Amino acid sequence: MESDTTVRRLKPYGTRSYATPDDGAGSPGHRCGDNGYSSEEPKRKPDVSLYLLREGVATSLVCVFVLALWGLVHLSLRQLVIGKPSGDFNAVRARVHLEQITSVGPRPVGSHENEVLTVGYLLEQIEKIRLETAAGPNQLTTDVQRPTGTFSIDFLGGFTSFYDRVTNIAVRLEPKGGAKHLMLANCHFDTVANSPGASDDAVSCAVMLEVLHSLANQSSPIHHGVVFLFNGAEENILQASHGFITQHPWAKQVRAFINLEAAGVGGKEVVFQTGPENPWLVEAYVQAAKHPFASVVGQEVFQSGIIPSDTDFRIYRDFGNIPGIDLAFIENGFIYHTKYDTADRILTDSIQRAGDNILAVLKYLLTSERLADSSEYRHGNMVFFDLLGFVAVAYPARVGTILNYMVATATFLYLAKKASLPGNGGGRYVRDLAYATGITVLCWVVTLLLVLIVALLVTLMGRSMFWYTHFYASICLYGTAAAGKMILIHTLAKNLHYGGVRLVELGDLYFDVSLLLWCCSLVCLTQQGLCSAYVPMLMVAFPLVTKLLLAREFKHRGASLKYSVLYLLGLALPYVHFMFLIWVVFEIFTPIMGRSGTEIPPEVVLATLVTLATIFLSSFFLHFVYLVRSTKWILSALGSVFIILFLLVSCGVFFPFSGSPESPRPKRVFLQHTTRTFHNLEGQVESRDSGLWINSFDFTGIQHITPHIPEINDSVRTHCREDRPFCGYPWFLPVKFLSKKNWYLPAPEVSPSSPVEFSLVSKEETRWGTVKMTFNVKGPSHMSLYLMPHRGASLSTWSFGDGTPQFDLSGEYFIFYSHGLDAPTWTFWFEIQPPRDPDPSGPEGMISVAISTHYFFGDDQRTAQLEEMLLKFPTWAFPSFWVSTYDMYRY
Repeated sequence: MESDTTVRRLKPYGTRSYATPDDGAGSPGHRCGDNGYSSEEPKRKPDVSLYLLREGVATSLVCVFVLALWGLVHLSLRQLVIGKPSGDFNAVRARVHLEQITSVGPRPVGSHENEVLTVGYLLEQIEKIRLETAAGPNQLTTDVQRPTGTFSIDFLGGFTSFYDRVTNIAVRLEPKGGAKHLMLANCHFDTVANSPGASDDAVSCAVMLEVLHSLANQSSPIHHGVVFLFNGAEENILQASHGFITQHPWAKQVRAFINLEAAGVGGKEVVFQTGPENPWLVEAYVQAAKHPFASVVGQEVFQSGIIPSDTDFRIYRDFGNIPGIDLAFIENGFIYHTKYDTADRILTDSIQRAGDNILAVLKYLLTSERLADSSEYRHGNMVFFDLLGFVAVAYPARVGTILNYMVATATFLYLAKKASLPGNGGGRYVRDLAYATGITVLCWVVTLLLVLIVALLVTLMGRSMFWYTHFYASICLYGTAAAGKMILIHTLAKNLHYGGVRLVELGDLYFDVSLLLWCCSLVCLTQQGLCSAYVPMLMVAFPLVTKLLLAREFKHRGASLKYSVLYLLGLALPYVHFMFLIWVVFEIFTPIMGRSGTEIPPEVVLATLVTLATIFLSSFFLHFVYLVRSTKWILSALGSVFIILFLLVSCGVFFPFSGSPESPRPKRVFLQHTTRTFHNLEGQVESRDSGLWINSFDFTGIQHITPHIPEINDSVRTHCREDRPFCGYPWFLPVKFLSKKNWYLPAPEVSPSSPVEFSLVSKEETRWGTVKMTFNVKGPSHMSLYLMPHRGASLSTWSFGDGTPQFDLSGEYFIFYSHGLDAPTWTFWFEIQPPRDPDPSGPEGMISVAISTHYFFGDDQRTAQLEEMLLKFPTWAFPSFWVSTYDMYRY
């Protein structure tokens, strides 16, 4: 690569550089040119090993550093409980509750398992606690609420919900003299279809039962009251929590809440949302939690909408105007909402740490004077994060802003001082810093583009999602490609732009480049008011201090082994925290790619994440390229690993999915046996068909399914009918934009025991020129209503939400309906403005109305054809199945 005998040791930027007797040059007084490199040959060439690191030493140091910190992160994640449990929370008893709740199987809203068996068990346990603690200083009151209501939110682009007699179990614990102010602790016991929901969210309800038991058994009265809400309709897009916070009389006294949720199975529960504002809640968690695990980065990422999910936190915040803390299990999201979400996969230590934290935080808040008048402490945000779960750090955002600008100012002063020192006439240092920054940014762009080309090739070869089961294969493929490309570009820059001469001064320069770029991101994030700016603050402050402390060592010994070791140790704290954040990103987004639909190419997403992680992690390591003798061996190693992995991926060695009982990575498929009926403007049946409607919820579609089930192939691929509401298919949620590739295999008609009854009750013109239409619907516990005004027509008002029609991303209207037991007929109405000039090429009439039913439980959930098809699916697939119908009418 480069010659090993042409290096001269220079003083840092800003000084005249001379070869001295100590340098081994043999004669003093050889000045360097303006670019910092000697224009004259030295009389004697110094031993390069005095000033530059050997390639093997530098590579080994960086690799050991990264692997040691990565191992430390994983060790902290495995250490669920820190210290010995206090005995206040009994995880064994909570596990018994968990196993009893999940023993009845899936618990969709409206099912006997949800509305009778689970409700009965919870009420039985609550009554036992009440009787056990009746003689104590606190009193316990139970209320079973079955609210009816409607609301609209902008989830998935636009969504309207109507619920009827869903179930809430509210338990109020307070001093016997009563309490004016209440805390709220929330969990949900319902599940999606076909999943026992141990982590989402039975374990949270089990934890809450045991926390209730512990608080009720206290020998002293609690200061404020607390409501434990076991809500029975969260999976139906947050319905039961809306019913409580908008209708229950206790809701007016609630001042703050804690919500327990899950996006994975087991592990540590992380605080990923707080507020809005109310920094005292974060302070309470930091002060009280025994095993802290929190990140303001997670909060800002989640609230940005990047993650397509939501929790009851949103309902309490938006409809109750109360602040809270949102906690969730995030590990192993591969089996979230699947049949594998069972109680045996949740470690007792996970239950213990969650219980310890919730109990401690509740105790703290129930004695807090701030709870009595939380509005007084409302303003401001908090920067918060934990360090490997051992200690939590929190400080006001305004303090963070001051700290961030102080660090940024110190950095710019450091760079300005270098630029102003003698020897930098004409802006030599500024010019070199600008060139080096340009090279670095260009390197990032080229690296990302080339890695994305690799990802595109993998996608075109049909090997997408190979990393779903073999995650580290993606690191070896995309990570080595990114690292190798960056090292190669900087090596070429060293040889071509800098004339092939290696000087320790170049390493110093590229350290300054990394410092400058991180500092710019620090200023940018701080100006945007993001609390996540603490991350670049750490990535600037610690390297800067380390560099200043090691300035003398670097000046006299260059890139010595001692300097390199001390330099890496100085980066340990920010890097270990940054690696933890990287783990969180991959822990969340990798499983999400298995349920993000057929339209988002997951290779692009994961390759981008891996490349960005590599760029960020390498920022303060890349200057080692300029401090080593050569890079040929590391480039050869990275290139070899990349080529081997690319060939293995191309050959299909890494299968994306796994049905292993120990670590399942199932492919998610939605399988509906449906009958569709289409009516014309006169109400006559225009067409009717039946089939198995199949949705793949990942990018690979059915390519892995077809070899096992030949009849499911692209010959039965179906396309969207734009003249029918939601393409003419029974979507359970408004997510057709995520899964545009669907398959429809002809099958016999379905005949549920409780078919839908849909009728137009009245149609009348209003005096303001609209047409008001009223309908009655009687059907199963889950139905979806689709409204598609024809071109030129528009909805003006309706009976849902606040009366303002809200459409989704496709421009259509989606209303989700569910009910508990013994619900009456569903009646709704809307007003439509007829088109002035009807479109002759469009569908007849002014609006298309469709109603779909979903039979998620009981005998109606299955048919003989479904049973036969389910047996054909391989063990690594998870088909979530049910029976549905779709009826469309024109008006």
